[in-house]
Amino acid sequence: MTNRLLTSIAVAAMASMPLIAFSADGGISSEMMARLKAGYDRSASTRALRNAISANAIDKLATNPDAKNGFDTHFSHRVPSKGITDQQRSGRCWLFTGLNVLRSQMMAKNGLPELKLSQNYNFFFDQLEKANLFLQGIIDRAERPMDDKTVDWLFRNPLSDGGQYTGLSDNLMKYGVVPAEAMQETFTANNTSKLNSLISLKLREYGLELRRMHGEGKSGKEIQARKEEMLGDVYRMLALTLGEPPTEFVFTRRDKDGKAVSTKTYTPQSFYKEFAGNDLKNDYVMLMNDPSREYYRLYEIDFDRHAYDGRNWTYVNLPVEDIKKMAIESIKDSTMMYFSCDVGKFLDRERGVLDIDNFDYSALMGTDFGMDKADRIRTYASASSHAMTLVAVDLDENGKPLKWMVENSWGPGANDGHLIMTDRWFDEYMFRLVVDKKYVPADIMKVLKQKPALLPAWDPMFAPEH
Repeated sequence: MTNRLLTSIAVAAMASMPLIAFSADGGISSEMMARLKAGYDRSASTRALRNAISANAIDKLATNPDAKNGFDTHFSHRVPSKGITDQQRSGRCWLFTGLNVLRSQMMAKNGLPELKLSQNYNFFFDQLEKANLFLQGIIDRAERPMDDKTVDWLFRNPLSDGGQYTGLSDNLMKYGVVPAEAMQETFTANNTSKLNSLISLKLREYGLELRRMHGEGKSGKEIQARKEEMLGDVYRMLALTLGEPPTEFVFTRRDKDGKAVSTKTYTPQSFYKEFAGNDLKNDYVMLMNDPSREYYRLYEIDFDRHAYDGRNWTYVNLPVEDIKKMAIESIKDSTMMYFSCDVGKFLDRERGVLDIDNFDYSALMGTDFGMDKADRIRTYASASSHAMTLVAVDLDENGKPLKWMVENSWGPGANDGHLIMTDRWFDEYMFRLVVDKKYVPADIMKVLKQKPALLPAWDPMFAPEH
């Protein structure tokens, strides 16, 4: 076919395409710019404000000193906790939170004076499982075009160090746990970004290769064999940076006075079974407060899991007041909970306090910020961003919550490494809570029997916690 003919075909095709009409009124004209400039207040007070804002952090100038006055740090009900952890420069908050909850249960059940669990051990398998989830997801959709919504999403999100509760429970029930001394933290475990970017780069390369193999007519057996070789490379990268997970280890059990009681050799699975033993998959209910969707419904988010054979994040959507009741019952019974929220909103880091009155952005900027929680979710302005351990609530004389406390994983700091949140902040920025079934009312348990509404992976509620 000649170049002239190809050109003629291309011109004809373009002529048949519908033209998109752009309105000249939609741009910023010189007249509009003049009106914008004319509407800006250039008074002395505005100039002084501009000078202050341009030379200082916005949060510093927006700080509301009244929010600090008379702030009481007493809690009427608090679950004892011991030992603040530090995820450092990694997105493993979901893992630290889950292991902190489990550690507390293991210590209470076995009368252990102290116990530290290895985050690095479970993180190794988390990254390997996520790599397989991506690769198998690509294989399953090899016939779809690259611009297919799910295929595009997979290549955009091949791997991360963030996560959520089902990824945690699937991991621990499959691989068990080990004491911290059995697999210590490494530099890369505490600084995950470079490893994450390198594995992600390799996975994208492998994803394209698997699609080419399918296009060339390779058999499913050949493709699966090649996938296993790819996972071998990922295993090597993980072993070089995190170390290789132990298959067995020696652990000395001590009593409350620190006296050695027994010394035994364990596997990670036998250690979990003896010292924990609870069923993290079936004994707990995952709750969400998402006012942008119907309450008392069961929802599932596609691909919101850590392993190909794992479970998607599946939750009961409830009014926040229902969630509070279960949280209070759990705390009163000395039971910690996996909790997540939008931690970056109105956080006073120096005081370790989350309070919507901490900063007055409206007064500083001269405009209101009027979206409610549902609108913030719909527009991606707010989502679950960080997991912590809910350990305390302060109730008034009528049993109403005034404030809450979480054990954080950012190391020592204000409130001995804990964050305090007002009840009003809890209403606006709390998202997820995982509670033992024994604290869940029968009517809410019935919701679990519903067929879940399946949400796509790109839904606003797909928000890995870091």
